[in-house]
Amino acid sequence: MSNTKNTSDSQNSRNSPKEQDDSPADDRPSPMQVLRNARTQLAELTGMAPENVSSFEQTEDGWSLEVEVLELPRVPDTMSLMASYQVDLDPDGQLTGYRRVRRYERGRADSHRPGGR
Repeated sequence: MSNTKNTSDSQNSRNSPKEQDDSPADDRPSPMQVLRNARTQLAELTGMAPENVSSFEQTEDGWSLEVEVLELPRVPDTMSLMASYQVDLDPDGQLTGYRRVRRYERGRADSHRPGGR
């Protein structure tokens, strides 16, 4: 009979609220999930495939990314038109807005250097 009591005690301790962590933070997506979801959502909305993410940060309102996409393929590939999009997401990783911030030819470097050097 003591085995039965021990078994029920151990089951109760496994189900105790102290050991279960149902905090909202556990339901939040990881940074990698946010990044993947952002790329997928932007592609669905714009019809353009993201090539890379050049910046990624958590903000007070959720997440902010800068995503590089191929806007217009050309031959040679170095003449293709690329664009950087600012993408904003809520804390759950759902896209809340995007805007193009820069357009450039793939083979060209930025014309300015940070710090004015």
